[in-house]
Amino acid sequence: MSELLIVAWRTIFLYILILVIFRLMGKREVGELSLMDLVIFVMIAEVASFAIDNPKQKLFESIMPMLLLLAIQLITSYWSLKSKKIRDLIDGDPSVIIRNGEIIETEMRKQRYNLDDLFQQLREQQIGSIQNVDYAFLEPSGNLSVFKKDGDHPVLPLIVDGDIQEKHLNLIQQDKQWLLQMLKDRQVDDPNTVFYCSYENESLFLQLKEKFRTS
Repeated sequence: MSELLIVAWRTIFLYILILVIFRLMGKREVGELSLMDLVIFVMIAEVASFAIDNPKQKLFESIMPMLLLLAIQLITSYWSLKSKKIRDLIDGDPSVIIRNGEIIETEMRKQRYNLDDLFQQLREQQIGSIQNVDYAFLEPSGNLSVFKKDGDHPVLPLIVDGDIQEKHLNLIQQDKQWLLQMLKDRQVDDPNTVFYCSYENESLFLQLKEKFRTS
C-alpha cells in the first residue's frame, strides 16, 4: 500500500514539475518544435517514466536529469537569441523547394523531401498547380510555406542580428557588395549594427540594434 502511495505522489509531483519545466522552456506550438525541443521533451518523458516505475530510487536522483535537461534547453535558447548561426545550427534554416513555378530538385534531395510529400502539402493549401507558385519554403518544422504568383511576395531577410544572409541575396539575384552599397546609401556603414533588414517593394527596410539607435 505504501508503495502505491509513493507512486501516486511521484506521479502528481512529476506532472506539476513537467508543467513548470515546459512553461520555463517557453511557448511554442507542437508543430513548430525544433529538433532540440523534441529531443528534450522525449528525454524528460523517459526520465519521468523511470522515476515513477522505480519508487525505491531517491526522488532527487530521479528529477536531477530533468533539471539538467532544463538547464541545457535554457542555455541553448539564450545562445540562439544571441546568434543567428547557432539558431540555424540547432533549428535549421528554411529551404526553397519551389521558385518561380520550378521545383528545386537538388534541394529536395538534400532535405530528403519527396514529390508525394510536396504534392500533399500543396493540396492541403488548395494549390492545384506548381506553375501558380512563386515561392515555396520548407520550414525547419516540416511545414510548407507557399506564396502564389498572384499574391504577396515573400519577404526575405537580408540581415538578421548583424549576419548577412547570402542565400537570400542570391534568391533576389543580388550580392553582398550591392547590399553594402544600399546600406551606405542609408548612412549605415557596418552591417553588424543592423538588427533586421529586408528588401521590399524595391526598397530597403532596416532596423538598427537598440544600442545603435539615435533618439
